[in-house]
Amino acid sequence: MKARFARSAALFRRSRRASTLGFLLALMACASAHAQQGTPEQRRACTPDVYRLCAGEIPNARAITACLRRQKGSLSSACAAVFER
Repeated sequence: MKARFARSAALFRRSRRASTLGFLLALMACASAHAQQGTPEQRRACTPDVYRLCAGEIPNARAITACLRRQKGSLSSACAAVFER
């Protein structure tokens, strides 16, 4: 009986460590994805251009940014100003 309890306690500790690690990795991924999205003003300026020129890249923020850079000549003046900084 004690051996069974010790095994289940060890398994619980390992699963708890793994879930904590998974949570931290997910949190870091969300933070880095959020950091790539720009300020609210930048998103507001470029959202119409994203839907017009790069809709196929949604929701990948890096791909959207790359697409907007490729389409620089077709951007609205407000969104072009974001990429000039």
